[in-house]
Amino acid sequence: MTTLVAAPLMFISHGAPTFAIEPGFLGEQLNHIGQNLGDVKAILVVSPHWQTADIEVMTNPQPETIHDFYGFPKPLYELSYPVKGATHVAKKAIDVLKQAGLIVKENPSRGLDHGTWVPLMHLLPDGNIPVFQVSMPKGLDPQSAYDLGKALGPLRNEGVMIIASGSMTHNLHDFRQGVGGDLPYVSSFADWVKQVVQSERLDQLLAYRESAPGAMRAHPTDEHFLPLFIALGARLNDVNLRTIEGGIEYGILSMDSFAWGLNQSIRGNLSEEDVHEGSEA
Repeated sequence: MTTLVAAPLMFISHGAPTFAIEPGFLGEQLNHIGQNLGDVKAILVVSPHWQTADIEVMTNPQPETIHDFYGFPKPLYELSYPVKGATHVAKKAIDVLKQAGLIVKENPSRGLDHGTWVPLMHLLPDGNIPVFQVSMPKGLDPQSAYDLGKALGPLRNEGVMIIASGSMTHNLHDFRQGVGGDLPYVSSFADWVKQVVQSERLDQLLAYRESAPGAMRAHPTDEHFLPLFIALGARLNDVNLRTIEGGIEYGILSMDSFAWGLNQSIRGNLSEEDVHEGSEA
């Protein structure tokens, strides 16, 4: 009898769109991780670059690559990440969310925002695993983000890898101003978060605005930090935490990330037919 092992879970700091062509230290690590994922059937991504009034789930069988940014080098707008959607799995996600009492609907036309395809270009450059997204509902806060992750978590037992794509630090004003070196608040905030996550002090993390050093500077708004709470909610009982040191980009973007359940043999209940049903254009 095969023992059921949950699919991996990650919080990935996706940085600036230039991460797509400047992999840096984190990109290399994501590429290595992607080669050792095991039998993942589909990938579910939650990104702050898709926010909706209520929760929406992407059921597009052939999602396009959305270039949802401006003012960056031209080569970025020529990139694409051709990958199949996971229509049947996405509909399972809708069922799971509804069972948790959440308002949710499907979106058959949505493509992949850069919070999804940019890190996936490093994690899975071949695009050989179907991908779908779940939107972040507007009005989300740390607790409701955690609850959303908790509702999605059981999908990991179905062979669905969950990626919460956000940023350890995210201050657009500082990014646009440009800095001469790494700003001190970036590492102090990131170090605090890593310590709290590693010691599983969820109560302190939920109150990070009051507890963390430099919190308001690290996240003037918290939409890029909320995916971390989604990941923590989806953790199930997994204690196999890996902290991924990603370095600091542009002096203000900590690329530090987390992963749970890596390097395990994934045994999901979804068949190949489940994943690909309805996924042809």
